[in-house]
Amino acid sequence: MYTGLKHLHSFLAYLLLAAIIFSIVYVIIQFVKQGSFTEKVRKITLIGFIAAHLQLLIGIILYVVSPLGLAHFSGEAMQNSLSRLYILEHPLTMIIGIVLITVGYIKAKKPGDDARRFKTIIIFYTLGLAIILLRIPWAVWP
Repeated sequence: MYTGLKHLHSFLAYLLLAAIIFSIVYVIIQFVKQGSFTEKVRKITLIGFIAAHLQLLIGIILYVVSPLGLAHFSGEAMQNSLSRLYILEHPLTMIIGIVLITVGYIKAKKPGDDARRFKTIIIFYTLGLAIILLRIPWAVWP
């Protein structure tokens, strides 16, 4: 089960990155064209939102069942940089990134000026993506 979850988590990471990047690019194009914040825009940003939360759910399950996650949490493990990455840095950073994406999506759903809604998505999704990219364990990511 652990190996399957690990592979699923890695595979979904590619989908998450693609969905978030696509959402950001699409919204930037609509903003530059001075388009309106339509239902299509909302659904495209929803894809990134759902991908982030699905990845978070699989990540939390993996954190609980992994021998490198919650079971490995100790003061000794904090002294090892790779253990600290898996136990603390990666999960905490991903949660912060996903919270930013969530806040951006929720704030953009509120009625108002279309330009403001586009800027909200661009800012929050880009910040969330940047934070997520900071703590992907690149050395071991397939």
